[in-house]
Amino acid sequence: MDLHQLRVLRELGDHGSIAATARALSVTPSAVSQVVASLQRQFAAPLTYKRGRSIELTGAGQALAAAAVAVASAVARAEASVDAYLGDLSAPVSVSGFHSAAVKFFPSLAALACEAGHPPVECVDEDVARDAFPALTASYDLVIAHRMSHTPPWPTDRLSVVSLLQEPMDVALRADHPLARRPRLSPDDLVDVPFVSTHTGFSPADLLESIAASVGRPMHVVHRINDFTTAAAMVAQGNLVALLPRYTAAPPKESGVTLRPLGGVRALRNIDVLMRPEHAVRRGVSVVRQSLRQIADTLVQSAHGPVYG
Repeated sequence: MDLHQLRVLRELGDHGSIAATARALSVTPSAVSQVVASLQRQFAAPLTYKRGRSIELTGAGQALAAAAVAVASAVARAEASVDAYLGDLSAPVSVSGFHSAAVKFFPSLAALACEAGHPPVECVDEDVARDAFPALTASYDLVIAHRMSHTPPWPTDRLSVVSLLQEPMDVALRADHPLARRPRLSPDDLVDVPFVSTHTGFSPADLLESIAASVGRPMHVVHRINDFTTAAAMVAQGNLVALLPRYTAAPPKESGVTLRPLGGVRALRNIDVLMRPEHAVRRGVSVVRQSLRQIADTLVQSAHGPVYG
């Protein structure tokens, strides 16, 4: 049996006829008769009997109708609980982020979570390959994810996606590197230059593949380091170069590492928030999502951009 069958039986007990029940439910009498017949087939004891032109419930029918009232009340309480949960700002909101985003987003987000009217947050770092980000939405309310602009978009048929920012990927090199004398670099400038890159499947390794395709030669990758701070430190100590995100991983001025914009390819990294649609309807999730947008806007506004010379 289902909730609709129970409701029809309850209404039949209250209205006393198929026709009156049909009018109450805004359906046809034949539809009511079919539902009652379907419900009756599930029980050995008769649920209804005729008295003149009326149809009344038997003792078994009355017992089932009373149970229908209890079921309807339980469903209403469940729906009210869900409504309360969806609007509750005291329930924690879980957020995952890859390492370079975590450094920039998590401290500010944790500070905002201490303010009145903001839900608590649970921040977890998850540094995974690009293709693994959608699966994280099963474990977290919000997933901060990244992908290069030339890679396939996120599967919006099963995810809600909110863009936080697009950041250029700049070439990082020592201030005294010969290429640092140029205000802008091209893919041809990077042929045979030793690179510190990320592991395959992570940005900017997939950007290097795009650069290699544009020049028709593979890039000279000598180190695979996913941590941008480590990559910048290695660049500062030798003739290595790396691709670093401008807003989330730009090295400090005192590091001796300078940045140059890269032309000739679409060197943009998208930072997005992924979530399951059912998570998106929670008020707390919406508030945290807006906080992430606020932090992203501040990042872009405060960025001094690449250092030239």
